[in-house]
Amino acid sequence: MVRRTFLALTASSIAASTASAAAPGTLNGRWDLTVPGNDKNRAWWIEIKGADTPAPSGSFIGAPGGDLNQINDLKVATDGEATWSFARPVPPNNKNPNAKPWKAVYKAKVGADGKLTGSMTTVEGAPAPVQPFHGNRAPKFTRQDPAKLKAGKPVELFNGRDLAGWKPVRTNLPMLWKVEGGILKNAPGTIDIITEAKFMDFRLHVEYKVGPKSNSGIGLRARYEVQILEDFGQPPNTHGNGALYSRILPTSNASKPANEWQVVDITLVGNVVTIVLNGAKVIDNKEIDGLTAVAIDPNEGEPGPIILQGDHGAVEFRKVTLTPLTRA
Repeated sequence: MVRRTFLALTASSIAASTASAAAPGTLNGRWDLTVPGNDKNRAWWIEIKGADTPAPSGSFIGAPGGDLNQINDLKVATDGEATWSFARPVPPNNKNPNAKPWKAVYKAKVGADGKLTGSMTTVEGAPAPVQPFHGNRAPKFTRQDPAKLKAGKPVELFNGRDLAGWKPVRTNLPMLWKVEGGILKNAPGTIDIITEAKFMDFRLHVEYKVGPKSNSGIGLRARYEVQILEDFGQPPNTHGNGALYSRILPTSNASKPANEWQVVDITLVGNVVTIVLNGAKVIDNKEIDGLTAVAIDPNEGEPGPIILQGDHGAVEFRKVTLTPLTRA
């Protein structure tokens, strides 16, 4: 009995040792991160390269910013633990007198189960508890030809009467969306909304209007944002109207002026997206490398809902039609 206990403890110790001594190279790749209990209900994403070399590099989407951020100080220890940090000054347009610069330190490593676990600790700025996170490797998609997929029956996600089929992304902010004259409108201080239904491959037709200096977005599978922005006449930008936010640059700016109705048609198959804005194809069969800042669902290989952003500025929608695409 004593010998069996000793063997069990030894096996457990070996497993723990293996988990703590994962080879640095196991960090390499793209990871979809779950962040339990974060106040914005967001998912994060990281890609690490060269973890087993003297010069590792990485890119990250998550707190404290919503952009695709390059990691400039990534270090990987011999035990396989990665560390990096981000510092954020107070933006010039921030009107909050109590706002402070912000800095966080991140740590992560791969366990014996092949999953990534880590934490974010605020070291400057407003005090915050340690934020744990964990993640799985992002799936590898098999490219499909959208033209060979079977189109299902179109689904009107907005019925023109009420918010049936939609719910708030989270409940800690007011729900200030309303329907007037067949138009879905937001109000200042409201929250994003999300469909109750989930979808995998689809074509999505959206008709929208944004006010001056306003912006919104469409979250595909609650992971990838197609930007909506009032940017008529501006150069194409990865944060501009019709962009795959922070990731894919439109080939042109096809925006209309503020307060004019615009049309975007989106095809998403696997992780490949095509975007037609106001009749101009601005993104043509481009692979999406990973999550964007809108993401609340990190499970890239699974169906997900549609998000409409309403927390940035005035936006209206009059048509949101989704046509499912079925693979052979």
